[in-house]
Amino acid sequence: MSINFYNPAIKKFMPEGFFGIEKESLRVDEMGYLSGTKHPFENNPNIDRDFCENQVEIVTDVYGSIDELYTHLTDIHNTLIEKLAELETGRELLWLFSSPPYIKSENEIPIASFRGVLKGKEIYRQYLAKKYGRKKMLFSGIHFNFSFGENLINACFREHGEASYREYKDNIYLELAKKLTKYSWLIVYLTAASPLMDSSYFCDGVTGKTVITPYSSVRCSDIGYWNSFTPVLEYESISAYIDSVQKYVDKGLLKSLSELYYPIRLKSVGENSPENLKKSGINHIELRTIDLNPLSPVGIMKEDIEFLHILILYLMSSEDEEFDDDEQIKALNNVKSAARYDDGTMIESGGKMLSVRSRALEVLDDIRIFSEKLCLSNALENIEYQKDKILGNKRYAEIIKNKFSDNFIEKGLKLSSDYVKIRSREAASYV
Repeated sequence: MSINFYNPAIKKFMPEGFFGIEKESLRVDEMGYLSGTKHPFENNPNIDRDFCENQVEIVTDVYGSIDELYTHLTDIHNTLIEKLAELETGRELLWLFSSPPYIKSENEIPIASFRGVLKGKEIYRQYLAKKYGRKKMLFSGIHFNFSFGENLINACFREHGEASYREYKDNIYLELAKKLTKYSWLIVYLTAASPLMDSSYFCDGVTGKTVITPYSSVRCSDIGYWNSFTPVLEYESISAYIDSVQKYVDKGLLKSLSELYYPIRLKSVGENSPENLKKSGINHIELRTIDLNPLSPVGIMKEDIEFLHILILYLMSSEDEEFDDDEQIKALNNVKSAARYDDGTMIESGGKMLSVRSRALEVLDDIRIFSEKLCLSNALENIEYQKDKILGNKRYAEIIKNKFSDNFIEKGLKLSSDYVKIRSREAASYV
């Protein structure tokens, strides 16, 4: 179910969409250890906490432009770091990396505490801690939420002449989920920013030794944040999709829909449950494979958010591709392969094994051609930015490895402190 952007009635709505960010980060003390204080943002609706009490999560409002989104993300971020710097219990910093800081032990990691009607959230986190281990749950990242503008979906619906608008809209997002899952390796390759770990992650209490991993993104790698099995999902309809997730719940492999650690999630408005998804339909799509980027004070470059939108438009313009069980397994394996540091790593595409570098350049060239045909001038500049990461040795993981590998935590703390001081969107001078 591709979108015909060459139809003028549809093309005029191409720029429209709704954008949101969820950004996880860990609070640390000035020595680089996890904060032991309670979550200090109880009354801020845009600052929540995730797995543990010291893992804050910025949740932006939803905006109709990426510029507005980025401004709001920056404002919340600045509010957060200023508050942490002024805590009565002692100055704290926001850890900039997806990989954790110093860890004394599993027991040092406090599960987020909830009360009253929210107590179930704490019980769920206790389940996750027992199943996956508290250390793994410390990996932090960014989730990008996107939905098409209603004008665009309405124009597409009129062109296709479908009987049910609700069913057509669900199918648009199901198709997008397939395509984004298949190309999630590209997102990982272009945004990976966690090649380093502290030794205390692997050995309790042994702090201060930087581990240079074979990965550009530990979080998305085969030792990172995944289920213990490879999920295979159905995309023919929203009911089939929900049933395919539910079978893993019924088998005891998942506790709920929220435990599906998958590159892409389909979301409804409100509660993230199969019942609500089936009742309300798909409202937006969530991309989950983006590392925190310490080279940006707010954890992500605006250019990368813009690229995700361009990629979505490109994929929805392309012909539908087969995505059977084998293709889904290949897609997830490709994500884990793309999370390796070596540019010579191979991924499977079109029945062939290709280097992730060459395949990434090939896809970027295809996106450039698509953008030229539709006169997306801003997209052309962005594609050059993405290509320069590869051709100009400017991949984030490479820069981070070169700058931080001799003393990962100490240099990370200095950068965190610098960002508090400059409170700007520019990187510190030595990065």
